[in-house]
Amino acid sequence: MRMFKALLAATVTAAALVPLAAQAQDISDGVVKIGILNDQSGVYADFGGKWSVAAAKMAAEDFGGTVLGKPIVIIDADHQNKPDVASNIAREWYDTQQVDAIMELTTSSVALAVQGLSKEKKKIDIVTGAATTDLTGKQCSPYGFHWAYDTHALAVGTGGALVKAGGDTWFFLTADYAFGYSLENQTANFVKANGGKVLGDVKHPLSTNDFSSFLLQAQSSGAKVIGLADAGLDTANAIKQASEFGIVQGGQKLAALLFTLAEVHGLGLQAAQGLNLTEGWYWDQDDENRAFAKRFMEKTGRMPNMIQTGTYSAVLQYLKAVKAAGTDATEPVAKKLHEMPVEDLFAKHGKVQANGRMVYDMYLFQVKSPDQSKGPWDAYKQVSTVPGNEAYLSVKDSGCDVSSFPK
Repeated sequence: MRMFKALLAATVTAAALVPLAAQAQDISDGVVKIGILNDQSGVYADFGGKWSVAAAKMAAEDFGGTVLGKPIVIIDADHQNKPDVASNIAREWYDTQQVDAIMELTTSSVALAVQGLSKEKKKIDIVTGAATTDLTGKQCSPYGFHWAYDTHALAVGTGGALVKAGGDTWFFLTADYAFGYSLENQTANFVKANGGKVLGDVKHPLSTNDFSSFLLQAQSSGAKVIGLADAGLDTANAIKQASEFGIVQGGQKLAALLFTLAEVHGLGLQAAQGLNLTEGWYWDQDDENRAFAKRFMEKTGRMPNMIQTGTYSAVLQYLKAVKAAGTDATEPVAKKLHEMPVEDLFAKHGKVQANGRMVYDMYLFQVKSPDQSKGPWDAYKQVSTVPGNEAYLSVKDSGCDVSSFPK
């Protein structure tokens, strides 16, 4: 009888351990594979590019190189800022390469296309490089997450600061695709809600080299602020050419609505000094940021911006969610991503809303003048903090119907 009880106890214990053991092995194809899909050769190559790939690999290394005992693999590709190219790559990754999640996704039109495909395939995407609020608004997905920033946060940060400083009339130079429209609309709405006026706008093609006609229209409008609703080399070229036209010297201000440390460094402080801009992270804010930036510099020869560090955070949080779920299956991992707080060097006290928007504090910076800077990457002075609940739309205001999401 005593022997029977012992055998029964051992059987019960073993049975109890089986689900845990099975759960620990629940990794498809024996590997967790993450794809970084972004612009690596075009107008946004410095904005995210191969530097985001480096950040993703750092996150995998810092996590230990494995999750649930299985290796972590990072692959990458250049989508050339073309939604059809990006969709074809993403489909091939999902269908034949067993990619579990796709991240970064610079360019809003690309991000929307890949998120739509990911929703169809029931795969996770985490966007750090694109800005449109539609990603967590009318085109939201139960498997889609938006990490580093969006057009609403940029409008509240940069637009808000300039309106408060007296910049109450605006003219927009806008990139002619989804991101530009969203950024202009969000900023224009914020300007008008605070008593300002929008005097006009002009659309320009992505990756244009000649801004002269667009800048002349903006100059002749008499607007106090010219809002650059574009990014990357487009913004840098517009700022350079505005200087040649003497626009700032004539009393008008330039608002770089999406400009990061990478572009400021490329443009140089002489041309960029005095610009107000909003980012979610800066390398010289605290010791933890400085330590990460030093490691990143050693690997890449440059300091990271919010897109690259945001990609590090997104990969790390995804791996934490896989570990917590005990599997890389989409539904349980997405559930954990919605539930788990985000606490890392990128986002302090971050939280993920039901629509996939990660909410955390943003920061308004002003670009230093050359004589204020202590070195090549010492570019910003922090002006203010934009609390996360002000920077980002609530689920209710986002336009996302979360009632249709799996429970």
